[in-house]
Amino acid sequence: MNRRSLLKIGWHFLTTLTFIASICFIIYGFEHALFYSEQALDNFLGQFGFWAPILFIIFQFMQVILPIVPGGIGCLAGILIFGPIMGLIYNYIGICLGSIATFAIARNYGTTFISFFVSKKLRDKYQLWVNHHRFHFLFTLAIFSPIAPDDYLCFLAGTTKMTYQKFITIILIGKPLPIIIFSFGLEWIFKHLVSWLS
Repeated sequence: MNRRSLLKIGWHFLTTLTFIASICFIIYGFEHALFYSEQALDNFLGQFGFWAPILFIIFQFMQVILPIVPGGIGCLAGILIFGPIMGLIYNYIGICLGSIATFAIARNYGTTFISFFVSKKLRDKYQLWVNHHRFHFLFTLAIFSPIAPDDYLCFLAGTTKMTYQKFITIILIGKPLPIIIFSFGLEWIFKHLVSWLS
């Protein structure tokens, strides 16, 4: 077995482990009333002190670069743990920083890094965008959309001639809308699910 195969096995193992950890945290949250008791949540966060938001921002930052679990889970966690205002702010900071980092990685390492984490089917689907004369416009629309694979598209943008200034501007302006939709949409679903299970 070659090194690439071993890395992929390790990656799938890490993805599975993180997903299981997320499920365990949700179960823990239900058992300790973290999702519907402000006092219980304050006590939980108090264990981490001022590190709580920093650790969460780092998690969101890494989640964009190495998408171990669906990005929506992180957005939902931000709202549930830190509240609607600060949760959105922390989500925004972490995701924007992660997006800029993916662009920089692709700019320096090209498609080598991308091919390891992104399926060939998804790469082939969006590869035509790179040579499209209106790539910047298509990319902007995708960033504003809550359903586009924007993490991959940030990698893809890094392989084009798009400047850092233009990319960062698009990210900073375009990210709030999908983050809000994901965060509050999933929160609404989650709260109704909690109400139904209670």
